[in-house]
Formats: sequence, structure tokens, C-alpha cells
Amino acid sequence: MKVTVSRKAHFNAAHRLYRKDWTFEQNDAVFGKCNNPNFHGHNYELIVSVTGEINPETGYVIDIKDLSDLILEEVEKPFDHKNLNLDVPEFENLNPTAENIVVVIWNKIRKKIEPELDLEVVLFETPRNFVTYKGE
Repeated sequence: MKVTVSRKAHFNAAHRLYRKDWTFEQNDAVFGKCNNPNFHGHNYELIVSVTGEINPETGYVIDIKDLSDLILEEVEKPFDHKNLNLDVPEFENLNPTAENIVVVIWNKIRKKIEPELDLEVVLFETPRNFVTYKGE
């Protein structure tokens, strides 16, 4: 029997959507106001879900405290109140779109949980705009 355990978290961060190899006009045409050279920010909401078998000894799929600590270390501390383009190494050469951010977060957490557990990350950039990544 598989059960999914989820933890919500949030971080506030600034970013700019643009490609270094495009002209300002091309970036502006594709990314619009998100291409603001002075950046813009979001209050990101995050749901990290881990699915697996219940451990018969502990009754846990994963200890929720461990999951909370993992999100704090891998996501909240490195991303919160940061400029994703300038302060987060993963985005030095990667456009920090919601799609790319969710994949980066998934990869960081995936490395720290047991391989038999399934992982899904949902990232809300706004209350109505969100992306989901399951490692596929």
C-alpha cells in the first residue's frame, strides 16, 4: 500500500526572464514585463510530495520533520530573499522560469531521499499559476 506525504513551504525571490544570447527586443517580445532589467519578485509557494510504502516499524513513509528540514536546507535557505539570476548558482546559465525552478528543486530534493520513494514538486509562482514536476 502506497501513501503520499506532502509538505508545504514558501520562499520569496526575485528573477528576470531573459536569454543572454538574445537581443533586448527579442527577450521583450517573448518574456514581456518579466524581462524587466531591474528584476521582479514572487511569493513562491511549494508543495513537496513523497510517495512510498509505509514502514511497518515507524508507520511513516518519510518522517515529515526530515522532509521539512530537507526543504529548508535545499530550497528555503538557498532561494528565500534571493535574486535567482544573481544569487543562485543553478540559474547562472539557466533561465529561472517556473518550469526550470521546479526541476531544479526536484533534483536537489531527489538526491536526498531514498530511491524507492517517488517525488512530486508543485511550485506556485502566483496563486493561479503553478507548475508540477515528477521527474519525467
